[in-house]
Amino acid sequence: MASEDVDKSKERVIPITPVPNDDEIESVSLYEAHKKVYTRSISGVFSRWRWLLVIFTQLLFYCLPWFQWGDRQMVLFDLGARRFYLFGLVLYPQDFIYLTGLLIISALSLFLFTAVAGRLWCGFACPQTVYTELFMWIEHKIEGDRSARMRLDRSGWTFEKIWKKVTKQFVWIALALWTGFTFVGYFVPIRQLGAELLAFNGTWQIFWVLFYGFATYGNAGFMREQVCKYMCPYARFQSAMFDKDTLIVGYDAERGEPRAPRAKTVDYKAKGLGDCIDCSLCVQVCPTGIDIRKGLQYECIGCGLCVDACDNVMDKMQYPRGLVRFSTQNGIAQRLTQMQIFKRVLRPRVLLYSSVLIGLCVAMMVSLVARTPLKVDVVRDRAALSRIVAGGKLENVYRLQLMNATESTRHYHIAAHGMEGLEVVTEPVVEVGPAESKWVSVRLHIPYGSAASGSHQVFFEITSDEDSAKIEEKSVFLVPR
Repeated sequence: MASEDVDKSKERVIPITPVPNDDEIESVSLYEAHKKVYTRSISGVFSRWRWLLVIFTQLLFYCLPWFQWGDRQMVLFDLGARRFYLFGLVLYPQDFIYLTGLLIISALSLFLFTAVAGRLWCGFACPQTVYTELFMWIEHKIEGDRSARMRLDRSGWTFEKIWKKVTKQFVWIALALWTGFTFVGYFVPIRQLGAELLAFNGTWQIFWVLFYGFATYGNAGFMREQVCKYMCPYARFQSAMFDKDTLIVGYDAERGEPRAPRAKTVDYKAKGLGDCIDCSLCVQVCPTGIDIRKGLQYECIGCGLCVDACDNVMDKMQYPRGLVRFSTQNGIAQRLTQMQIFKRVLRPRVLLYSSVLIGLCVAMMVSLVARTPLKVDVVRDRAALSRIVAGGKLENVYRLQLMNATESTRHYHIAAHGMEGLEVVTEPVVEVGPAESKWVSVRLHIPYGSAASGSHQVFFEITSDEDSAKIEEKSVFLVPR
């Protein structure tokens, strides 16, 4: 009996929490609901620079496919014919090394510009930024300024709202389809593409025009800043290229805080206030909807519109400009002058990127200038590896692909050497048209018994009558046992 009492006294009492009913359950979302960003138009130095680059890049993009170089399109990546035309250059798949070099140069340029001045590419020249700016400009012209667009979206479906929304969508779709058509025009001759589309021919061409048009329409018209914040990988790894001497858009918190609204005539210094009047214009003009006053954020694309907005406010309040400005973290914290900031830009990382980039660019240009306008591939004929023919000769057959990388007809001489008595018995001169690729069959003979059995290295030498082009390609001559 006593033992039972002891055991009961040692029992633990576990409190039971009552289960809440459905009205008391609160759901917590792991994802932030998307809030539409209504950007305010602003004028200023950086706004003008953005529009200059928008105009320049789009004139280049939309007009370049229509320019002719002789009888062909000036810039054309003809995947079907496996030829790339770039102004006066004719490139073949064998010139893939140049594409590799171009990609490496582009990557190093991005690293260099990011190390020096942050995300200037994102803010001024990225296609996502450029087309978002164009689509937002159309929206502004049709639906009105920021406050008018917000009122329109909150209002019911009236006739005015319907025609404005329909007109905007129509112009967006037209611009997106023209963008898709132009993009495909870099891979299919654009005049031919236009004729095929008007005749509703070319299923794949129609598909790609619609595909790229839809991508432009969706990314620039609806997703906008979501692409920069969540889809673009550059925003995630940019911090690896930043340091405290990288030029970024920064807020001078020491000068601006504490911030508060005030009248222009108020002696804010006597009240212990900073220069920031908390107008939130820097937030309203931001394409990604962030508050630059919270410090460096990966969503910032470095467009500088908040700098324009803040400078305009400082001018109206008759305060010094530069509360929000392009500077470095060290520059703002240590109150460095522009010259001191510039000297810190020339640091080892920047000098290393610059040296490698200049070296690659020079090597690329020298290689392009010195390149031979002739490409040759040698393939052995597998149907007859080696055979004895009339006259006591041993024959090997080869197929040579001659690729003329010039814009005029060329006559190429084919010769071979590397073995005693080796001779070319097929027609030694081959005519190849402008930017044409031609396969020719070549037969090589040696006297039977003049070489030991096995494989022997031979060399094909191809020269041009019209210029100094000369190519030597090696292969093997098989002698049976």
